[in-house]
Amino acid sequence: MSQRNTVVRSLHDLGLAAWFGGSLMGAVGLNGAAAEADNPRERLTLSSAGWARWAPLNAAAIAAHVYGGLGLIAGNEARLKKQPETQTNTAVKTVVTGVAVLSTAYSGLLGRKVAKLADEGTHGVTEPRAGASTKLKRAQRRLRTFQWVTPALTGVLLVLSAQQGEQQRPVAGLLRRR
Repeated sequence: MSQRNTVVRSLHDLGLAAWFGGSLMGAVGLNGAAAEADNPRERLTLSSAGWARWAPLNAAAIAAHVYGGLGLIAGNEARLKKQPETQTNTAVKTVVTGVAVLSTAYSGLLGRKVAKLADEGTHGVTEPRAGASTKLKRAQRRLRTFQWVTPALTGVLLVLSAQQGEQQRPVAGLLRRR
């Protein structure tokens, strides 16, 4: 019997796409463009304002992805019981999703720290200027790394989702004709 999971699959996939795309665009586009502002004090303010506008949508995207993922697990319970490779993929996706959520939250925390110190001015959004406070330098150094962690992790989730889709083919086990 065919069971469709269109709504939860759409929530899962669209949430992940927005999460991945938003984090990558923010690191490349928003932070890159803000770093070009003429006034060094505006650079962090502009970047922080953009990230603050994105944060509620990003939270909704993450929630949609997680809700959709839970719905897919529930809807594919029989498949999960019969396909060890799907069990492994699901376990890995769960761990990577958790780490990506933590990375996103930590990046947001760092971004708020940087925003509070925006008056110090900066060379770039994640590159401190000479003479910046230790707090700002530390937060920017960490943010320089973490701005890439979330897109990398969500990119891995996209690949794992594609792999899981391939595991649904009849030759993957559950639907194999004997």
